[in-house]
Amino acid sequence: MTQKPKPLHSIKVDGPIPAHLARSIIEETLRSAILDGRLPCGTALRQQDLADLFGVSRMPVREALRQLEAQDLVTVTAHKGAVVAPLIQGDATQTYELRILLESEALRQSVPLLTSAHHARAASYIEELESQHDYGEIGRLNRLFHMELYSEAPNKRLLRLVEDGLNEEERFLRFNLEAMGLGKLSQEDHRGILRAVQAGDVEGAVKALEQHLNRGVEAINRYLASAAAAGRNVSLT
Repeated sequence: MTQKPKPLHSIKVDGPIPAHLARSIIEETLRSAILDGRLPCGTALRQQDLADLFGVSRMPVREALRQLEAQDLVTVTAHKGAVVAPLIQGDATQTYELRILLESEALRQSVPLLTSAHHARAASYIEELESQHDYGEIGRLNRLFHMELYSEAPNKRLLRLVEDGLNEEERFLRFNLEAMGLGKLSQEDHRGILRAVQAGDVEGAVKALEQHLNRGVEAINRYLASAAAAGRNVSLT
């Protein structure tokens, strides 16, 4: 009888981990594995298994899982412990309402402080997105484009919350973008946002961003509704 592969086996650990870096290395390693799908939604993340994998005590594992829970990448449930969190589901509208508030403020703070170097990097991400066909890479480039425009916001706690939302969207797009057919629309929106940013038009940039995110939630809601009507499961792995 063939045994099902265990998701944790996809994670490779190179050599002993320095004690003072254990929490951050475990957090980043698990975060990358969650975002790229090696650890699918619902995967149990047992502390002892992770401690054995990384060759550490359970304390840095516990701290890393707390950080991932704060980023909405991990949930803790009764009797099961920590598991990889689900992707965007039926609460997409609420998720995007919060993203609009947070990202609009981050953009408002950041635009006056952005330089031509920031503009050039953002434009390069758009160009890469135009020619990219790998859906995992599209999700990553989308996150990088937005974070480039928000990067100079002085409120770093706000930036962390914004990036958490973009990480969640990246996971969803990685596994569902092909079925949604959003590619070209997203690039038109991105170019409009960047033009306003380059012109120093803060409120114009915020308005373009809000329209972009609202189009995103409409597309996701249509996709979730059509999948439910057809009796299909939205891809979670």
